[in-house]
Amino acid sequence: MTFVWVTLVKIGVTLFWVMNLGSLLTWVERKQSAVMQDRIGANRANIGPFRMIGLFQIAADSIKMILKEDWIPPGGNRFLHTLAPMVSVFFALMAFAVIPIGNTLTVAGQQISLSIISTDVAILFVFAMLSLEIYGVVFAGYSSNNNYALLGGLRASAQMFSYEITFGATVIGLLMIFGTLDLQEIVRAQKGLIGGVYPRWGFFVQPLGFLLFCAAGLAETKRVPFDLPEGESEIVGYFVEYSGMKMGLFLLTDFLETILISAMVTLLFFGGWQVPFLQPDGFHFGAKIILLSSNWVSVLQIFAFFIKMTVFLWLFMLIRWSLPRFRYDQLMRLGWNILLPLSLLNIFLTGLILMIWGK
Repeated sequence: MTFVWVTLVKIGVTLFWVMNLGSLLTWVERKQSAVMQDRIGANRANIGPFRMIGLFQIAADSIKMILKEDWIPPGGNRFLHTLAPMVSVFFALMAFAVIPIGNTLTVAGQQISLSIISTDVAILFVFAMLSLEIYGVVFAGYSSNNNYALLGGLRASAQMFSYEITFGATVIGLLMIFGTLDLQEIVRAQKGLIGGVYPRWGFFVQPLGFLLFCAAGLAETKRVPFDLPEGESEIVGYFVEYSGMKMGLFLLTDFLETILISAMVTLLFFGGWQVPFLQPDGFHFGAKIILLSSNWVSVLQIFAFFIKMTVFLWLFMLIRWSLPRFRYDQLMRLGWNILLPLSLLNIFLTGLILMIWGK
């Protein structure tokens, strides 16, 4: 029963921070774009005299989507039309089950792993959940009885093929170096320094893999410059026939995927919860040691993970408001003619280096 209760608490905590962070990103995106464009940004959704720097906009958006009419187009498939956004959100949330936000936390003398599920195939699990999420997009396009929406769903599936092969191939170099598919073990393997100077993070041993993974990860989120499945400003997207909370779930899925990709980049390439010089008993700076309790070490590791993840969330938001959308042929060319050959080259170079210098 203790295991069950601990697991339920971890599920609750994970849903709490993921869902709230996803909602907060709707405000962050407005504010960050406003700063980049020299505007004030969201600050009108006030409650009486209180504006809270526009944070009430999150509540205003939620109320607006809840109260909007749930409209299903005539001739549409009612079951699939309702199921589609649920499928997208469900699989996006499921992927967070294997994300370790820290190492372990000691409670009542018992060490608790800071991920919902500990599995040897965590990376494959994340890739599987992201791949299954595309069914929600395809269902949305098909069930809307709208040819333009159907084309949006087809664009999304074709786009998935063009980048997901690269998405998987970019991590093979890391797997060759660290020898595991377990995200927690990959983070632990990034402990220490290279030559006593650089952290043994994935970025320093796989710089090309990092760039390719970020490019494929941005495509996974279906956001600018890879937002061809939606593209509401120029072309008709897969959720054109959606309104209210159903549309809100699709928008939330995009933010959840952005959080997930930021977390994966942090775990695979920037040490996850690892902090340079921080050991299980405290900070070690040569002969000088600053002792800390195990729980304080865990708190610092969790804080480090969220700080790193926040940096990449900011970076992906920056890219979203800086680059124009790719044309469809440009996206296909990028995925098949550039990203995929470079990911295969990265695997070859990694194997060559390991063969010459050893692991």
